[in-house]
Amino acid sequence: MAAPMKRWQRIYKSLSLRAVAGTRNATTSTRGVPYEKTIKDQETSLYCGPPTLPSEADVVVIGGGSLGCNTLYHLAKLGITNTVLLESHKLTAGTTWHTAGLVWRLRPSDAEIHLINTTRELLMRLEEETDINPGWINNGGLFIASNKGRLDEYKRLVTIGRTQGIESYILDPAETKKLYPLMNVSDIVGTLYCPGDGTVDPAGFCTALTRAASRVGAKVIEGCAVNDIKTVDTLLGGRKVTEVHTTHGVIKTGAVVNATGAWARDITNMVGVDIPLAPMKHAYVVTDKIPGIENMPNVRDHDASVYLRLQGDALSIGGYEKDPVLLDKLEQDFAFGLYELDWDVFSTHIEGAVNRINILENTGIKSTVCGPESFTPDHKPLMGEDPTVQGFYHCCGFNSAGMMLGGGCGDQMAKWVAHGRPEIDMFGYDIRRFHTPLNSDRFWVTARSHESYAKNYSIVFPHDEALAARNQRKSPLHDVLEAQGCVFQERHGWERPGWFNSEPTPVQPYDWYGAYENQPNTDQRYNTALVADYTFDFPLHHKFVSMDIRIYEK
Repeated sequence: MAAPMKRWQRIYKSLSLRAVAGTRNATTSTRGVPYEKTIKDQETSLYCGPPTLPSEADVVVIGGGSLGCNTLYHLAKLGITNTVLLESHKLTAGTTWHTAGLVWRLRPSDAEIHLINTTRELLMRLEEETDINPGWINNGGLFIASNKGRLDEYKRLVTIGRTQGIESYILDPAETKKLYPLMNVSDIVGTLYCPGDGTVDPAGFCTALTRAASRVGAKVIEGCAVNDIKTVDTLLGGRKVTEVHTTHGVIKTGAVVNATGAWARDITNMVGVDIPLAPMKHAYVVTDKIPGIENMPNVRDHDASVYLRLQGDALSIGGYEKDPVLLDKLEQDFAFGLYELDWDVFSTHIEGAVNRINILENTGIKSTVCGPESFTPDHKPLMGEDPTVQGFYHCCGFNSAGMMLGGGCGDQMAKWVAHGRPEIDMFGYDIRRFHTPLNSDRFWVTARSHESYAKNYSIVFPHDEALAARNQRKSPLHDVLEAQGCVFQERHGWERPGWFNSEPTPVQPYDWYGAYENQPNTDQRYNTALVADYTFDFPLHHKFVSMDIRIYEK
């Protein structure tokens, strides 16, 4: 182990020092953002002059990022044009402007595949419709499998993709090397190649969407912050939206869409609602020029928890670490700002990237991008009408996937507002999937969101269970069942019986995967039971269930 560790220390020192030396002020610098978008670019807007607000609107969309612009566009497509999009700064402010803009077409569920395909189809026709290039680059995507379990997951993705017409292939190491000559394939068992994947320019995308909507009557108003949202009581004891108060006047409306990303809780608090959303720092770095990297597909090395995004003749490198920097509250004026990159946190991605593309060991870092992002307890967005406030719609918490899900979710959001329900099964994204009292439990939200972030690239098994924020609610029989070997599952904060083991299997306090100087739990019996169930075949506990059935029949 001595030699590899020494090698890694040399790599880390070289990369981090070169990056820090090239960064002037990481709090405000925008260098290295995809397509070289800068704050100066953002100052050129289609919508200038003092904002003039309409007195009323059918729908008010708050937030000029990917989701807000997509929702406005799709409302217009449905013929709903008496609409207003309010952005407190300029379009793409907040989290959209610094996104990596990756689009991966294959996901574990048919609903998500449909949503991403809607985005991709929209990107392919927008320029013809608006005369504005949304920046779609179709260079393909490559998923790396380092073990058989991961390759099995990819084969399942290929199967579900075929049902929706998505072209994809399982490649062996030799075929992968031929496709991507710079890649180290010595430690992989195969890859999943999807030629239809690519990237999108957030500024071009949002500009095209709002241009199309404004042509048919929708209004886009920048530099207009929301101060308050008024509601009135309804007949059955609930509330409904009536007015939006801004820095430039009042708009009467019966429908508000909150698409403010990591700032969404500031808006929901105006109507007395809390949501399970946790902001965190999320980062990537941009390398110097890499000879031979041009036209290569984007890469996700799931087992190393790192992605490699093609950026011309260089790469953007990012991923999901076990110790992300958690944020308590975001400043309102942090519209186009960036944080200083924490290299101690980010270093794990450099290590994984160097292993996959060996030439990166001698490649410098041109710039760093570290900005806020919003994450949720199950790594799925928060959408739909709030169960307690009529006319208040959530469209936030996209877990760094707002660009590729934006077109599809904007389409469904518009139909949700217009028809009272989405067109496809969106319960996995519906705000009502969470038990309302848990939304205000900040420990539960933060811990579960942390675990979802840390496990974002983990294989999605059918019988996985969360470790975070457990043992909050127990039945009177909990201890009795636990002593009999009950392996509990958690739903809405309650520990409920899942199956019975041959020995007691108690859930331990969350150890944050050893992050933030937490020591791993010494009792790992519950974790061991879960890992044994990480399979696409019959789980380990299947034999115990069948045994119980035979005993019962006797």
